[in-house]
Amino acid sequence: MPEVRLDAADAAELAEMLQFLSQWLARDPARRAASLGEFVGHPACGLGELRGDLERVVFLPGGSDGKHLLGPQPPTPPPPQSSGKTKPGPQGLR
Repeated sequence: MPEVRLDAADAAELAEMLQFLSQWLARDPARRAASLGEFVGHPACGLGELRGDLERVVFLPGGSDGKHLLGPQPPTPPPPQSSGKTKPGPQGLR
């Protein structure tokens, strides 16, 4: 396999994006699993397998400590409930 070099800043950004995707997949797993099942078309590649693959790719270049790879992943907590007041938009987005 050819050697691939990745700048540290690019590797960190890639790890953050993969973690974001894994966390997003953890939200509302019933809907995400149904959608993934329709897309993939085979039960062998489920939501758990996809999240596990994402987390392993993040771990390999040192993007995480790998603790989550040693056992079942805890569910992602639900988002905080809104008080009904509007908040200012995201700051500092690129």
